[in-house]
Amino acid sequence: MNFPSSKILVSFKYVYLVAFFALLSGFFYPLITNQSFDGVIIGVLVLFGGLAGGVLLYKAATSEKNRIIFLGVGFTLMTVSLHFIFQLTGRV
Repeated sequence: MNFPSSKILVSFKYVYLVAFFALLSGFFYPLITNQSFDGVIIGVLVLFGGLAGGVLLYKAATSEKNRIIFLGVGFTLMTVSLHFIFQLTGRV
């Protein structure tokens, strides 16, 4: 695989993730109700935080070095993301 096409594929992967998370966090609601996009932006960032925590937990399961650090940071990111989700929905 040559270098330019692999860069295009990698960038497409991240564009797909951003679009999926934007739709998941309610992208169309502000368009319909004429409200601001602050909730959508915060929702996308919270989902990326949870995704980063999941990736670090996966790295902890597959690597021998730095397993404790990956576990600690991964669970911390997922816990912070869950706390922000509860805070955004008004349950805290």
